[in-house]
Amino acid sequence: MSKLTLLVGLTLLFSGNSLAQVGTNGQDRLEKGRPVKRYELTIASGKVTLAGVTSHGMTVNGSVPGPTLEFTEGDLAVITVFNKMDVETSVHWHGLILPNFYDGVPYLTTPPIKPHSSFEYRIPLNQSGTYWYHSHTMLQEQKGVYGSIVIKEKEPSLVYDRDIVFLLSDWTGERSEHVLKNLKRGNEWYQVKKKTAVPLNRVIGRGALGAQLKFWRDRMEGADIADIYYPAFLTNGQRIDSHPNLTPGEKVRLRMINASASTYFWVDFGGGNPRIVSSDGVDVQPVHKNRFLFAIAETYDIILTVPEEGTLEITATAQDGSGHTSMHLGHGDLLPAKVISRPDKIAMMKQMSTMDMKMGAPTIISNPLKKTPEFLKKKYGMSMKDNMKPEAMMNDGMKVQMSMNPKSHEMNHEMSMETDSGSFDYQQRKTYFNYDFLTAKDSTMVDPGIKVNEMLLNLTGNMNRYIWSINGKPLSEADKIKIKGGEVTRITLNNLTMMHHPMHLHGHYFRVINAQGDHSPLKHTVNVPPMKQVTIEFYNEEYGDWFFHCHVLYHMMGGMARVFSYDTERDDRMKPFPVKNLIHETDRFYSWGTARLGSNFNEIRLTSSSIRNEFNAMAEADYSGKVELQADYSYYLNDWVRLYAGVNSENEGTSEPFNTVALAGLRYFMPYMFSLDFSLDHQLRPRVRLDRELLLFPRLFLEAEYDYRADFGWINKTEGVSEYQGETEWLIGVSYILSKNFSIQANYNNLYGWGGGLLLRF
Repeated sequence: MSKLTLLVGLTLLFSGNSLAQVGTNGQDRLEKGRPVKRYELTIASGKVTLAGVTSHGMTVNGSVPGPTLEFTEGDLAVITVFNKMDVETSVHWHGLILPNFYDGVPYLTTPPIKPHSSFEYRIPLNQSGTYWYHSHTMLQEQKGVYGSIVIKEKEPSLVYDRDIVFLLSDWTGERSEHVLKNLKRGNEWYQVKKKTAVPLNRVIGRGALGAQLKFWRDRMEGADIADIYYPAFLTNGQRIDSHPNLTPGEKVRLRMINASASTYFWVDFGGGNPRIVSSDGVDVQPVHKNRFLFAIAETYDIILTVPEEGTLEITATAQDGSGHTSMHLGHGDLLPAKVISRPDKIAMMKQMSTMDMKMGAPTIISNPLKKTPEFLKKKYGMSMKDNMKPEAMMNDGMKVQMSMNPKSHEMNHEMSMETDSGSFDYQQRKTYFNYDFLTAKDSTMVDPGIKVNEMLLNLTGNMNRYIWSINGKPLSEADKIKIKGGEVTRITLNNLTMMHHPMHLHGHYFRVINAQGDHSPLKHTVNVPPMKQVTIEFYNEEYGDWFFHCHVLYHMMGGMARVFSYDTERDDRMKPFPVKNLIHETDRFYSWGTARLGSNFNEIRLTSSSIRNEFNAMAEADYSGKVELQADYSYYLNDWVRLYAGVNSENEGTSEPFNTVALAGLRYFMPYMFSLDFSLDHQLRPRVRLDRELLLFPRLFLEAEYDYRADFGWINKTEGVSEYQGETEWLIGVSYILSKNFSIQANYNNLYGWGGGLLLRF
């Protein structure tokens, strides 16, 4: 391939192309004269067993992952998807530059595939590389609706002997809806099960109590890495994917895809002189890497050599060290790769606790834009600017900003030496959290005369309620971000959370500004590390609305998403499918409950919660017939404060009548992780409740509750009774977690005495 052809391909991927802009009128022109490659995909549901773990899942053509779709650059991909299920589905073609109507986000760009129906996607392919497909409906990606895409170059530019797809994924035995419910109810079981929880005894033993107090002050338990327990991590659907029939000395192009729902991987090679030659489908300057952090939804192409003797191992270890999966190439004695050790979360807490955060002006990483080559718009043989209505400007209504202590927050541009030692501590790990090793083959800069619109997007979230957001707003409460054709959008992604976020923009490639300057790489997905900033920029030359979201599936479903809009007319074919249906997916009600079955008293609590609205019910009873009942509705003013109103009814024993009152109050999740509840009933009796739960040892929780109510006699004063009466109830206890849904517990309640029993979660 000539340098000019390569540069055309790279720059067009950066700039976007007119495929998105064609609408119905231009589709025939795009398809004319292209070789047609057809596939049929059938999505079905049922029990699926992978690596010995059975779950209710979904298959594509009977398997997980689905089949690899192979094309050649210039083909017309015609893919018919049949939905054999009783629920809607969809397929998004991750990383492909394609007509907006076929992008596959249901209700936004593409009609959902209704139960027992089909949909035909028609995609002109003007790119080559490694990509993948997955459902964009609810949590179906976790259930198994994903697979790989390989698009060969017309004129090969790399020398190798064979292609092998290396598709990583995570697999759970739980229904994915139950996983998300468990995250929202704040159960620590997943961390306990993975042995990644950080109990107080370890914190104190490591001299990190001060760091822990700072985290609690900021309403965080500690440095988090991954939320979910997975019993299996998979390579091409298996724990170990073996390829013994390779010839020694063969050069293999590994097409690596991280199709996980929520797992980052440390990838380590046992040999083979691996060289990264492509990232997210775009060729880069070859670079040797024995180890790298592989973000969700990214792809990397790696060329390596099959050893003359022995089996080459490539191992992908979950970022939190909770498991791994491998591929074996060749035959003979194993040349093992490293299984990366568990990270030291207490060391991470100590380091992160030194970071100085405050609200203020943004730190913008600015880079000049150079000349736009004239061939920017030539590859597709047409210009669709006449179809655009570029009146819209970028939405600057979201003003949440942040300034940073440069010593603790500056982008780290220093890559550490690769190490083969067993030690891989936090200081070494964090140097891998950038893209400085990637260098574009040619300049990716554009003309300085093009208007640049800068914006700051803070990545935010509430771990306690498991609601994720951008600039403090989840998708359901945010306006579209409007961008204007013919301009450049430069975004500083500022991560204010303790977790990595792989941010993906549909239908575009963007420059990831790194140490390589005008040779900064082009990507469609970028990892934003905890408490770090990454700047991306792209030329606005598309049409329609495009989804932008975190590719941790449960973060996206929790609200960390936006719609970038060119403010153009909606495709007529989408009029029966309102966008609100997409938004509704991230603002559903999730319901759960707890039941305390004890020898001294019993209690049940029920919750049904969406982003802003919550319904609660509570019943408490002892064995003398004393009962208290309460039902209320809460509205969240922000992450921490909610107002509520409801009714409360209680008696003093079996023979006593119930006193029923209306009440209103405020609930506040305080610094240092205390939950405060203040209410006032219609008899003007105030009540204050305070509670806290604390992980003392790996499975042992300390719980404390305090409840005080007063009657000043302002209403319904009783003759012979003093004007003031007060009643205090408190509890202190411990619970030992046995499983996600069961704990054994013992407590002392000042009204009911000592007791013990079961704590059930459902």
